[in-house]
Amino acid sequence: MTIPSGAPGAPPALELRDIRKSFGAVVALRSGTLSVDGGSIHALVGENGAGKSTLVKIVAGLYQRDEGIFRFHGEDVDFTSTAQSKSAGVAVIYQEPTLFPDLSVTENIFMGRQPTGRFGRIDRKAMRHEVERLFTRLGVTIDPDRPAEGLSIADQQVIEIAKAVSLDASLLVMDEPTAALSGVEVERLFTIARSLRDEGRALIFISHRFDEVFALCDTVTVMRDGAYIATSAIADTSVEEIVHQMVGREVTELFPKQETTVGAPLLEVENLTSPGVFHDISFTVRAGEIVGLAGLVGAGRSEVARAVFGVDPYREGAVTMQGARIPRNRPTDAMRAGLALVPEDRRKQGLVIESGVGGNITLSIRRQLAKLGFLTTGIENRAAREWATRLEVKTHALDTVAATLSGGNQQKVVLAKWLATQPKVLIIDEPTRGIDVGTKSEVHRLLSELAGQGMGILMISSELPEVLGMADRVLVMREGRITAEIARSEATSENVMYAATHASELSS
Repeated sequence: MTIPSGAPGAPPALELRDIRKSFGAVVALRSGTLSVDGGSIHALVGENGAGKSTLVKIVAGLYQRDEGIFRFHGEDVDFTSTAQSKSAGVAVIYQEPTLFPDLSVTENIFMGRQPTGRFGRIDRKAMRHEVERLFTRLGVTIDPDRPAEGLSIADQQVIEIAKAVSLDASLLVMDEPTAALSGVEVERLFTIARSLRDEGRALIFISHRFDEVFALCDTVTVMRDGAYIATSAIADTSVEEIVHQMVGREVTELFPKQETTVGAPLLEVENLTSPGVFHDISFTVRAGEIVGLAGLVGAGRSEVARAVFGVDPYREGAVTMQGARIPRNRPTDAMRAGLALVPEDRRKQGLVIESGVGGNITLSIRRQLAKLGFLTTGIENRAAREWATRLEVKTHALDTVAATLSGGNQQKVVLAKWLATQPKVLIIDEPTRGIDVGTKSEVHRLLSELAGQGMGILMISSELPEVLGMADRVLVMREGRITAEIARSEATSENVMYAATHASELSS
């Protein structure tokens, strides 16, 4: 008699022990170990480069292990392809799913395995009926007939989960699934995850967000430097203990905000309006202060930042730096005035992803570096090396392709590029999204030091602890309007979230 996974006496749904994987001379996994029971949600955490992705790719059949034990539901396996992994019951839900945009939701779910009726024709009625049944079971309200194009990331992830359930996957791996989701979307995802757990399925949840790990997961495994460190029941551990296990040192201050003397106004935004996007936006950023811009996804925060920097248009209002008005839609004028913008999507907007580290760092200052119109490699490399060293970018060489760096090091390269312009005001959108805890602390320390040196910083963040931990003042946006300005001493999770979800103005 076969014991269902998760039942008393059943083997783990997934068991990896002392997995080793090398790529030439580079050892990606030294001793990867993970045991996940059916009917549980298991967090897998670690800094970027800890080996999490390599371990998941072995489970998914993208890589094959060099050494170690790999068991699935008690049987020794070695998936040599993603098709073999899926057939066995493994599904991986990525941060940004890759659906076919021109096909319907139903067609995406049944891609490659459409049911057929008489004469071998695709039975579209049966497909739609099955999708409706799946969506009812998962509590999903997406139209099965609509094209996938234009769906939110959250809805795309739900479709991938529905596909996994339709394939009767017994193990779902969720890789940073909440990075681009709003609070409501995260809760919907968690509700679905819990229902899958309650059906007896095993789930692996990979995340850098500890509040989500503690809210959702039953167990957590920590990896560091390609090796297994520890596994704990969520009820028996703490954020501090997990952080210490992840980094091998005490990160005593995740938000090392130093006290600074706030100076004169630098950036002033007055009545900025872009119909249908944001309305009557007014605020000031002073020398030496960090202003946090909080709100739910879709509130218009990034759009305001892009308009202030001149990337996006606006119809009314004014942007001034030290009293001098900056022409609208002119990023070059904004740069000359002393503004810098680190965008939300570092890979698509902040980096030339297939270019080298050095070239990315000097991209914004090549004209200044040139002598009589000529830029030598030596001068460019010296400038790039100086900024890479100052921001502690971990790279073997300046010509290392940016795409190969970890998320944290990519963010450091983008920061280096803009800090090299010596801005007076830095606008930084989601400064630590998708970055491990150790690098988060480094970025926070850098922002605090820059403010201490007199720079003004406008920090947009969807992570409330980051806003509360780093900002001297918090501006809250809802539906394109600022609904609150809250002093650091008055800012709490409750009043920030109240302002983010209520139209009435709140100020402190």
